Amino acid sequence: MDRPDFDYPQVVLVGLTVVVAVGLVLAATTSSAAFGSFNQGWDGASQLQDEARAVGAESAIVRNTTQYSSGPANGSVAVVLSPETGYGPSDTDRLRAFVRRGGTLVVAEDVGPHSNPLLARLGANARLDGDTLRDERYNYRSPALPVARNVSDGGLMAGVDSLTLNHGTGVDPNGARVLASSSSVAYLDANANDELDDSDRVGSYPVATTEPVGDGRVVVVGDPSLFINAMLDRADNRAFVRSLFADHQRVLLDYSHAGRLPPLSVALLVVRDVPVLQLVLGSLCLGVLGLWTRPPRALRRLADRFGSEPAPDPTLDADELSSFVRSRHPEWDDERVDRVIRGIMSRRDED
Repeated sequence: MDRPDFDYPQVVLVGLTVVVAVGLVLAATTSSAAFGSFNQGWDGASQLQDEARAVGAESAIVRNTTQYSSGPANGSVAVVLSPETGYGPSDTDRLRAFVRRGGTLVVAEDVGPHSNPLLARLGANARLDGDTLRDERYNYRSPALPVARNVSDGGLMAGVDSLTLNHGTGVDPNGARVLASSSSVAYLDANANDELDDSDRVGSYPVATTEPVGDGRVVVVGDPSLFINAMLDRADNRAFVRSLFADHQRVLLDYSHAGRLPPLSVALLVVRDVPVLQLVLGSLCLGVLGLWTRPPRALRRLADRFGSEPAPDPTLDADELSSFVRSRHPEWDDERVDRVIRGIMSRRDED
């Protein structure tokens, strides 16, 4: 029986190479960070860009707050989900200018320490409580997933009957307009023991507010998890997100103070934002394509010189093989020619 044309070690090597290459590409283009725009898992927020497209808006990933001044604020909405680091004075100035020029800023937080200082510097009145909101009666499968059924009429809550939180917190309005509140039997778990204690006050707690700041507005939501992929299908979170994005031409997803973005995705974003890089990369691709389709004469000569040689006819005997090898390599001495012929004949015997 003839041996197959492929070599099993080579097949294994190629297979491993493909697996590693695919793994590297996935690692460089996706993220496992919670609330991440490139995280397609249950705790990621990759679907927010789809929700922007669903209402006819363009979406952009904000890697630096300087992007807030790159386009019109009026007609733009920005989303900040539980920042991992605080916004410095320069960053805060850019966000404040964005809002005062007519932009809408959505700040969603539960227990993180960086959102209340940001709200204060923006000039907003609402503050996040920080204790987990629980509801033993009106919830989705768990008291830690309360359903806020008390919603305001019209405006951002048009078509929204409730919001479902996931270990969220309450929002102290301090004069801001309340968009949604929990039921009257909810409570803030101050000591985080997952139980209703005598010290816990039962009542209705706001979970989302809106207020004007300059010519724009600031929306505060007591749970960033409301925006993750797994929670968008809970009642009526997706409708609320679309209402926030509706009537805007641009949706800015602010990850300037979140976890690190995947490197390849960042590279693509940089190329998309810098026309000169697009021109350079396009020229390089055209040049490589040209070399591939019509290589220069020097490259063709090198290919002819060092390219693979045709295999000898398997029916040739030893004398005919000697003539064949000598015709291909006249510079070889007799000893080398004899060694090559013995190798070929030995390989035939193995086959």
